[in-house]
Amino acid sequence: MAGVEIVTFGCRLNAFESELIGRAAAQAGLADAVIVNTCAVTAEAERQARQAIRRARREHPEARIIVTGCAATLAPERYAALPEVDAVLDNEAKLRAQSYAGAAPPPLAHPHPHPNPPPPAGEGIMGGAHPNPPPPAGEGRVRVLPQRERPAPRAVPLASSPGAAARVRAYLQVQQGCDHRCTFCIIPYARGSSRSVPPEAIVTQARALVAGGCREIVLTGVDLTAYGADLPGCPGLGAMARRLLAAVPELRRLRLSSLDPSELDADLWALLADEPRLMPHLHLSLQSGDDMILKRMKRRHSRDQAIAAARRARALRPEVAIGADLIAGFPTESEEMFGRSLALVGECAIAFLHVFPYSPRPGTPAARMPQVDPAVVRERAARLRAAGSVGLGTELAARVGSESEVLVERPGIGRAAFYAAVAVDRALAVGSVRRMRLVAASATGLAGVAAP
Repeated sequence: MAGVEIVTFGCRLNAFESELIGRAAAQAGLADAVIVNTCAVTAEAERQARQAIRRARREHPEARIIVTGCAATLAPERYAALPEVDAVLDNEAKLRAQSYAGAAPPPLAHPHPHPNPPPPAGEGIMGGAHPNPPPPAGEGRVRVLPQRERPAPRAVPLASSPGAAARVRAYLQVQQGCDHRCTFCIIPYARGSSRSVPPEAIVTQARALVAGGCREIVLTGVDLTAYGADLPGCPGLGAMARRLLAAVPELRRLRLSSLDPSELDADLWALLADEPRLMPHLHLSLQSGDDMILKRMKRRHSRDQAIAAARRARALRPEVAIGADLIAGFPTESEEMFGRSLALVGECAIAFLHVFPYSPRPGTPAARMPQVDPAVVRERAARLRAAGSVGLGTELAARVGSESEVLVERPGIGRAAFYAAVAVDRALAVGSVRRMRLVAASATGLAGVAAP
């Protein structure tokens, strides 16, 4: 191979950061390399990453294999021990060109102490020894960079690679890290504390994206609704989004990624009600429909609050579509508790459902709780996905005969304001936004024709 291949696992933020990785690697002049950007949310995500590493070595025997991302940040020694791997970078190093410029030299020592260690036993929710302690300092076969003591509270990297500026839809990272400690989640230890990008920097980057042809920007972060708590004056997500839209009137569409239903601020609700450029699509981080399970997860909302958020969104913006994340088989989840999650899909009329089979993350409190049989977890996840398919089908069927503005993202394929994929005339220019009449629905999308 002559170039750099990037294999990405996990969330939208990881996908966004893979674009930054590509830019950093290009600046460093890296070639003949495969970079695997890992995810640590589930054991399955880590299994798939290891599988991708082995496949990369088989397919590219002479290439340099570099592993990064959350799983590599949390357990660098685990990936350094794989015979296929040549370098391991943590979540900060992966965004810097100098990390790739140094990827090819002779091996360095193994990492320094973990970048964001859990508190000692007895101190805080994550008490106990870290599940993946780093090996003692010494010479190793694999270069591991840099594994600082803690993620630096610096400005969050902003936008997409230069190529993404020419795309019609781009992610814009406005927040990084998380201050919460949900009992199932290891991500705060890989991403650090919550940090926000100042509004003026967001506006500057958005203007650059729009000038490059971007028609829709998706604001993203690890804990997006925590935006602004660390900035002077504590501007919330709603206030920042309103400022962004006012400062960049050329931006046609603004969309939000995953939102915590307990942190939707008044400004955000008002913006949803009165700003047509904010897309009518809310993706809620619900995780469960049972109050006891939500408490054991240390989530900050109840079942009733989740339902109320979905109903409020529809009251303010009738054309809104709801997406959500749900976890199947959380420890101690009974069939009755699971039934409440299953019912929540219909009660909130969730159209875009992401299902996560629970996977114990070593060192998290949930991993020490009584576990549900893995076969039952898989079966419940399948039932949730089936309910999600029904929810999507219901949503799509209900939209037939209505109209929506559709952004043409690639030849023949567009995206409705409410997020559904729409098949359009292949002659329509990529990047155009057209008013479409939605004339037919399939299991996964709609077909549209130009509205009269």
